[in-house]
Amino acid sequence: MLKTNTMKEYVITVVETNNPAILKFETNHFLTNGSNFEFSNIDDAKKSPLAQQLFYLPFIKTVYISGNFIALERFDIIDWPSVKDEVAQQLVEYLNSGEPIVDEEDDTKKVAITIYAEITPNPAVMKFVGNRKIVPAMFEFKNLDEAKGSDLAKKLFHLPYVKEVFMDENYVSVTKYEVATWDEITMELRELIRNFIADGNEVISSEEVAVKSVSTSNPQTENETLDSTSQEIINILEEYVKPAVASDGGNILFQSYEKESKTVNVILQGACSGCPSSTYTLKNGIETMLKNMLGDKVSEVVALNG
Repeated sequence: MLKTNTMKEYVITVVETNNPAILKFETNHFLTNGSNFEFSNIDDAKKSPLAQQLFYLPFIKTVYISGNFIALERFDIIDWPSVKDEVAQQLVEYLNSGEPIVDEEDDTKKVAITIYAEITPNPAVMKFVGNRKIVPAMFEFKNLDEAKGSDLAKKLFHLPYVKEVFMDENYVSVTKYEVATWDEITMELRELIRNFIADGNEVISSEEVAVKSVSTSNPQTENETLDSTSQEIINILEEYVKPAVASDGGNILFQSYEKESKTVNVILQGACSGCPSSTYTLKNGIETMLKNMLGDKVSEVVALNG
């Protein structure tokens, strides 16, 4: 059980967040040994006496304890300006009393993983890369409803600024809304992803993986039903285009080939989807490549956002 050091004097700084329901109470000393905790009710908070005490306040909905801050989400029955000073004072008194904050017993099941953030050509997308394989295949989630097979994606969507989540091999690409800047949220996202994986949690459910395996079990058979030009296009995309796109946190899918108009339709996913420059750049880059390799079989490439 982690206790505060009575020799320390704790000071609280109240910091607003992009979510008006959540207020951060930053401290001048660390509260945890690098772990993040989220508690939704008093029963859920059995390992944190501090969180349990906070839940006696009738307006507290969720308690987050992480590093050097405590973040509290309120119910709509009150506004923060009317109670924030009282809550801050209660936190200061509790921390300076030396009472336990949270139980941080060593977890032998911790997974060794490092996550670093990497910018992409799309200013709305950040790529979070791991030093090990995170998922067995590509997964894209446009909203919370689509993320039912991924607990990690669901956690990300509960953050008010997360718009879309894309996963492939050793990285997670997050698309944000404009309400937040990367400077404000990158560290929080990186720590959430790292801690989720380090705790041994399942990123994608076995059921979701099974569904994905069935849907992509025999792409060669599916490709054999396509005309020869379509098969050539797919092979070129797989060998020359996809690796480059993946390095930027995105993906490209062949959709169709229209023989009469010689038009190739592709779908952009992840960091490529919605990127101000990628549709133009990829469209022209792929067009040039396909025209060079397939001659007059291709006259145009149409890139659609997934």
